Amino acid sequence: MTKPAQVMLVMAHPDDPEFGAAGTTARWVREGKDVVDVVCTNGNKGTSDINMKSEELAKIREQEQLAAAKVLGVREVIFLRHPDQGLEDTPEFRKEIVRLIRMYRPDIVLTHDPYRRYIGHRDHRITGQVTLDAIFPSARDLLAYPDLLEQGLQPHKVKEVWLTGSEEPDYCSDITDTFGLKIAAIRCHKSQIGDHSNPTLEERMRERCRTAAQGESFELAEAFHRVEILR
Repeated sequence: MTKPAQVMLVMAHPDDPEFGAAGTTARWVREGKDVVDVVCTNGNKGTSDINMKSEELAKIREQEQLAAAKVLGVREVIFLRHPDQGLEDTPEFRKEIVRLIRMYRPDIVLTHDPYRRYIGHRDHRITGQVTLDAIFPSARDLLAYPDLLEQGLQPHKVKEVWLTGSEEPDYCSDITDTFGLKIAAIRCHKSQIGDHSNPTLEERMRERCRTAAQGESFELAEAFHRVEILR
């Protein structure tokens, strides 16, 4: 039987958990929560290197994600390995997420906000929408997937959803004490950020997190749209 985890991140690509929520993830781990990451695509198109092959990039990015998760103390990373830029809102994809929710039984699920307007990565939009639909009502409803029930995967009600990348954030997560871990985890994704010693990365991220914390009593934050599920 799978050990439950209090928090599950469902994100489109390797590096999305770190850019979107690494500081919050590190804080949850410090609080004693078990965190699991679900990475939906293999990230095999995220490069400008003309000599890089898709198969090799997918392997590199998986190892980078594992390294970043280790920095943050994430208990487990689950790779669904769908092709980058290839996600579709299908019953099969939704069932994958329902299965994982019923297996790990998280109180909190963090994913992409699917309702960003105009410009946004399609994989983010689809991951967010499929995850929301998996949470409610599919993971909750007894007869949504009878075959999962036969496998011993009982329904599960997620208590909270945190959406990253939202145009309407309403919750600031204090990462003042874990910002350094966020940067260290992001730096694991060398295939995406280039030279890991580049000082402008930390400066840009600090300014973004400082802006997110405006009006709060703390210095640095990650911003989310937070939804409590009462049904």
